[in-house]
Amino acid sequence: MNGPPEPTPSFPPAIEERIRAGAFLLVDKPRGPTSHQVAAWVRDLLGLERAGHAGTLDPHVSGLLWIGVGPALKLLPLLLDFPKRYVGVIALHGRVPAADLAAILAEFQGPVFQTPPVRSAVRRERRIRTIHRLTRLEQEGPLLLVDVTSESGTYIRSLAVDLGDALGVGAHLAELRRIGTGPFKEEQSTTLHALSDAVVTARAGSPDALLRMLHPIEEVRREFPQVLLKPGAAAAVAHGAGVARGGIRSMSRPFPAGAAVVLIAPDGAFLGFGEARVASEGFSKVPHGWVIESRRVMVDPARYERLWDAERRLRATTTTATR
Repeated sequence: MNGPPEPTPSFPPAIEERIRAGAFLLVDKPRGPTSHQVAAWVRDLLGLERAGHAGTLDPHVSGLLWIGVGPALKLLPLLLDFPKRYVGVIALHGRVPAADLAAILAEFQGPVFQTPPVRSAVRRERRIRTIHRLTRLEQEGPLLLVDVTSESGTYIRSLAVDLGDALGVGAHLAELRRIGTGPFKEEQSTTLHALSDAVVTARAGSPDALLRMLHPIEEVRREFPQVLLKPGAAAAVAHGAGVARGGIRSMSRPFPAGAAVVLIAPDGAFLGFGEARVASEGFSKVPHGWVIESRRVMVDPARYERLWDAERRLRATTTTATR
């Protein structure tokens, strides 16, 4: 008769603390599984209830996949601001003069209209995406190796088909690999096999390899403008409010309207992130109301007393004492 299963060994304190604070992994997704399956494997390897990925890769696409655990799951909307970089093979369906190919590749840099492929996770509605860079690396017969940096949400399969149509010969995407997500590069990623080995080693008492794979959330937040708040504004944000210009102590750099910004408490704590209602240079022209809309709170609101409640209690106490 089989006995109860052996309990799973716990991680060393350094690993537990990193996950508790929020961390992410840069996984080299292989061809075959879905992004959701890879995130589930990471979740199970680490013995967690949840893990989430940013920037879905189709099953037949390999490369860099960002996976968040713990509080880092709240950062997923921020990752949407990061451009993606790919190398891919486009198979042309006919011969194209080199000059024509160079001209069309140049035309496709900038805003382009796209319709998602038939097999996609979103509705097939025409949309605009920006191609920041599209260059030919090599060519062998009809096979074209390209380097693409594009706005998040760009469908490279659709780009290949559209290129073929523009060239008048037709084309399809034969191979694709993601090599960059914002500041994160392919060489920083880890395979699932290496992650599995690091987990076993960490549970045996040697956490260094796994700790290197679990990146702290500060590596994401530092990529965005930092807005340092005054104590009252920090407490308000912790409880879900927006930011008025009077609650801002300083900003790390200017930013446009619509930009994602990181909100910092006076003690340096990462309060959350928001979206600028107006450009930072125009804050002084806003007489009242919020200049930054709060989008996600990263801290426990209980850590921050509602200062307006404290003032109300103080007034009530003072009134009672004077009667």
